[in-house]
Amino acid sequence: MAHINLLPWREEQRQEQTRQFATVTALSLLLTAAVIFMVHVTIDGQINHQKYRNTMLQNEITRLDVALKQIEELEETKEQLLSRMDVIQSLQQRRPQIVHLFDDFVRTVPEGIFLTEIKQKGDELTIKGIAESNGRVSAYMRNIDASDWMSTPKLKVIETKKGTLRSSSFTVVTSQSLPDDEKEKKGDDS
Repeated sequence: MAHINLLPWREEQRQEQTRQFATVTALSLLLTAAVIFMVHVTIDGQINHQKYRNTMLQNEITRLDVALKQIEELEETKEQLLSRMDVIQSLQQRRPQIVHLFDDFVRTVPEGIFLTEIKQKGDELTIKGIAESNGRVSAYMRNIDASDWMSTPKLKVIETKKGTLRSSSFTVVTSQSLPDDEKEKKGDDS
């Protein structure tokens, strides 16, 4: 049998395999690098996009915060205006009451009583005066109790003064009230 030398062929085959391995390895490395580069670019793009969205949201939040402050200021102004309107409305409703009250003072004061001082604090009225007798003070308190514009009289002080004329100084505390028909009107307005 003839001897055939296969070494050069095997050497060529080994070199071919080495080249193929190097080519495949190089292509694999290139493909891996390309994939890694694409992943990096994609993730970087998503991060930049998210940063843009975050900035946009932060700007929108800042704008809405300013709008909320303006709304709060408007609400505060509205509350102030409503309270002023309530005060004005209560003053408008109470304006005729003082006229009725003074008219009632004239009607309720019996003969023999002289009023020296009238003070009002809220709905409470403090009336000071001089009476010819204690009976006249009692009659005055009954008249106040029967009045539509005053109610619940309370006698605080009564002092009898002796002199040429016998007189009593007194202090009565009463409260201002509304007649029933005025209360109904006020209830209808609300």
